[in-house]
Amino acid sequence: MKAVSVSKRVPTIDGELSILDAVSLEINAGESLAIVGESGSGKTTLLGILAGLDLPSDGRVWLDSHEITAMDEEQRARVRSVSVGFVFQSFQLLGSLNALENVMLPGELRGDRSANADAAAILDRVGLGQRTSHYPRQLSGGEQQRVALARAFASKPRVLFADEPTGNLDTRTGETIIELLFEMNREFDTTLVLVTHDKKLADRCDRSLELSAGKTVFQAAAVLNGENSV
Repeated sequence: MKAVSVSKRVPTIDGELSILDAVSLEINAGESLAIVGESGSGKTTLLGILAGLDLPSDGRVWLDSHEITAMDEEQRARVRSVSVGFVFQSFQLLGSLNALENVMLPGELRGDRSANADAAAILDRVGLGQRTSHYPRQLSGGEQQRVALARAFASKPRVLFADEPTGNLDTRTGETIIELLFEMNREFDTTLVLVTHDKKLADRCDRSLELSAGKTVFQAAAVLNGENSV
C-alpha cells in the first residue's frame, strides 16, 4: 500500500476546511501500522481514503497494486471485496442476520461456494462455534466484535483496516480482542492498518504514524520501499 501527498478538504459555511495535508506513507505486505493522534486529527479520514471508501482532494493511493484513486466507485468496490477486511468500533453487524450469516455475507456477495463452511470454521476459530445461530442482540459486546473479526478474516484479505476496534469494550474484553486480532493477523499474514488512541496498542504494531491537524508529525520507523509492498 502506498499513499503520495494525500490531502482532503471539505467546504464549510466558514470556508474550506483542511482535514489532511499532504500525507505520504508506504506499508509493506505483512506489516502492521498504527495511525495515532488526537480526535479530529484526520485518522479515520486517512483510513477511509487508504481503503478506497473515500477519495482525496489531492494525491494518489495504491492498494494491493491497484491505483484506487484512478478508479470509480464500482472498481474500488471490486478491489475491496477481494483484498480488504474491516473491523469497526461499532461492530457493524446486521441485526437481522445471525452470527453465521453475518460472517458469510461478504463471501456470498462474491459468489463463494464455500462461504458457509468458511464462516463456520472461522467462527469456531474465534471461540463462537456454539453461537452461530445467535443474533447480535443476543451477544455481548466482546462476542459481537469476535463475529466482526471472523467476518473480516473469512475472506482471507490482503489488508485489514481496524478503526478503534476496542473503543466500545471494557479494558479486559478489549485486551482479549486485541490478542485475538494480532494472533489472527499473524496466522493469515495480513497487512494491518490500525487507528487507535491507545499507545499500548500502537506499540504492538511494527510502525506508528502520528497525525496532528491532518499533518504527519511523527513516524516511528523510516518509510519502507521494499518490493513486497501492498
